[in-house]
Amino acid sequence: MSLHLELGELIGREFADALASPVEQKQDVLIVRLVNGTALDIRYAAPDAYSLRWTHDGREAGIDTAPLHRNLATYPNHLHDAAGNLRDDPLTRIDAAPEDNVRQLIRALIDDPALGATESA
Repeated sequence: MSLHLELGELIGREFADALASPVEQKQDVLIVRLVNGTALDIRYAAPDAYSLRWTHDGREAGIDTAPLHRNLATYPNHLHDAAGNLRDDPLTRIDAAPEDNVRQLIRALIDDPALGATESA
């Protein structure tokens, strides 16, 4: 079974009460809509290569593993927060199972879709 299919089943099973609609499976993305208004796009090219992007209240944020920001402690994974700042990734690890990373992120987004970001100065 493909990783996206497995992740979709896991999300549907473990987060059913937090979902606004069933998980959508597209060619290369899972679309998850939470009851708090957060829309999450999950893309995994490999267990250590992913892009997790979400919107909430018109603000976008995301975590990805593009190897661009060597100055961050969590390189290559990093967070583009809802305030437009680049930060260390507080949630995912490239050596963790995709299921664990997705669980961690969804739990955090249920609690705080902005992940503590405040407006940039």
